[in-house]
Amino acid sequence: MILTAGRLNRRVRIEKPVADDAPDGAGSGSWVPVATVWAEVQDVRPGRTERIAEGLNIASRPARVIMRWRRDVTPAMRIVMGDRIMQIIGGPAELGRRDGLELLVEDYSTAGNPA
Repeated sequence: MILTAGRLNRRVRIEKPVADDAPDGAGSGSWVPVATVWAEVQDVRPGRTERIAEGLNIASRPARVIMRWRRDVTPAMRIVMGDRIMQIIGGPAELGRRDGLELLVEDYSTAGNPA
């Protein structure tokens, strides 16, 4: 698979979690940038992407992210594109002979009336 420059048309930021070292910081932490790269982001077609989680109706928004090969991307990281924050739920999968990397990502929003 050959990744052409025209295909990678979105700037995305890869971030990794950093734990809080404070004695009272258990469960809290922050995200730090790893890299900003060009990628192709394709939303997955609508389907049954709603589910119930602890009594809340959650609508997920899955997408595929394709970028040039990177050795340092792990499932613990996340992808940020503008104000859209997406967790990695599948991959990373190697494309070709380390030509590219494909991730399945998902961002969440509560479904229903926002009022």
